[in-house]
Amino acid sequence: MLTAAFRAFGGEDLVRDFLNSLPGGFWAKFAIVMIVIFVLGFFLDFIEIAVVVVPIVAPILLADPSANITAVWLGVMIGLNIQTSFLTPPFGFALFYLRGVAPAVVKTLDIYKGVVAFICLQLLALGIVGFYPQLVNYLPNRVSFLSESAPPPRNPKLQICLEEYSMQQLTIDRSSIMAAVAKLDEIDVSRFSKNTQSTITGSVEAAGSAIQSLEEIFIAEAAVAAEAEYYRPIQLQVRSIESKIRRAENNRKDLKNTLAYLKGDANEQERAVVNAKIDDLLVEVNKLQNQVPQEWDTIYEKFSTLVKSENKARMQYRRAADKSYSPIQDLILVLKDNQTYFELKNQLVAVEAELREDISEASYLKIKDLSRQFSKVKGGSDVQKALSKVLRQIKPGKVKLKKAQKEYSRALKKFDEGEVWRITAQESGLAAKLSAYLNQISDSIGARQQPKLNRSQALYLAKCNAVHRDISLNF
Repeated sequence: MLTAAFRAFGGEDLVRDFLNSLPGGFWAKFAIVMIVIFVLGFFLDFIEIAVVVVPIVAPILLADPSANITAVWLGVMIGLNIQTSFLTPPFGFALFYLRGVAPAVVKTLDIYKGVVAFICLQLLALGIVGFYPQLVNYLPNRVSFLSESAPPPRNPKLQICLEEYSMQQLTIDRSSIMAAVAKLDEIDVSRFSKNTQSTITGSVEAAGSAIQSLEEIFIAEAAVAAEAEYYRPIQLQVRSIESKIRRAENNRKDLKNTLAYLKGDANEQERAVVNAKIDDLLVEVNKLQNQVPQEWDTIYEKFSTLVKSENKARMQYRRAADKSYSPIQDLILVLKDNQTYFELKNQLVAVEAELREDISEASYLKIKDLSRQFSKVKGGSDVQKALSKVLRQIKPGKVKLKKAQKEYSRALKKFDEGEVWRITAQESGLAAKLSAYLNQISDSIGARQQPKLNRSQALYLAKCNAVHRDISLNF
């Protein structure tokens, strides 16, 4: 209730404005928050701090573009800070708890002296965790990625690390992956349906494109990292200036709104004061704008171009990687339904006898059921669509026999075409060849399409995602 009331009366906005006005960026805000929580630990239990203070300050800190931290890390840092506060004289909760159970011969001053070593250890732990966030982030990531409810490899938050893993696998097993793509390209697709031909040839092209794009990602990433060394200091300078300009502009806007309430001769002197402040702020804004380096636009455009090139390479890779795997996976599912497809032939042939002017409702329902069965067969949609057109022509009371027979002939033709290429594919062992290709690329360019992370991927991603990634350069 206290937190809700604090927010309702604008307290959160005041805290945010205060923290955002501090020089020094995120770390200045973080230091102030940690000091405040440390002092509050003298008087409040951890539950009060967690329920009242953390929901107010945590979103402000995490929303800072320069933060580059995870919420888990922030929570652990606050927890360590509170624990240190509980040990610190003269108001440490833990000290009073010990005083309550210690014998009379143990003096309060002895407790204060004895706790110094533990406070030093807590401060050392706080510094280590702050400097090396992997200690905090790795275990939660590992537990999450190895669990039954682990996020799928296509999760957007995993893509950068998954691409690093895929590149590692490509580097280790490049010859085998290229051989698998070459074997897929060697398949004589002329004996199969047009859809199958385009699926196989398209996957071969996509695999080659994915491998090339994956390599381009890290070339572009290296270029961005090299340019960032020069770009970061200038960006920090300019963003700081722009932040001051925004604050000045907001103050000018507030003062202009104030003028609306200062009407009449009685408020003439106050209006003059407000107008003078507005003019001073305008002068301040102009001075700040002149402090922005003249070459900033050129520097920003150059860096943005490099970032866009990296993002473009990542998007091209993801599209190509998906196209190299998913269509082949779908084709294998089609081939697995061959027997079901063949078993429907007799029912389809029997439909011809049902097509007559006085078609019964039972015959209509029988054809409708057959259409539904084809819809459940992978790759049977062409026949199902043709049967649906047949059904539209034989509705009871509106029978158009010639059109129905024409559509039926198309359905039969579609089935025969499917039957021919499926038999050819079965005799040539196409499914086994396609499966061998997928197995070879599943841990590299096909990793995105897997239903779940394997153990090797999960451990690598847990380690990779444990590192705080700098995203501030994108703002």
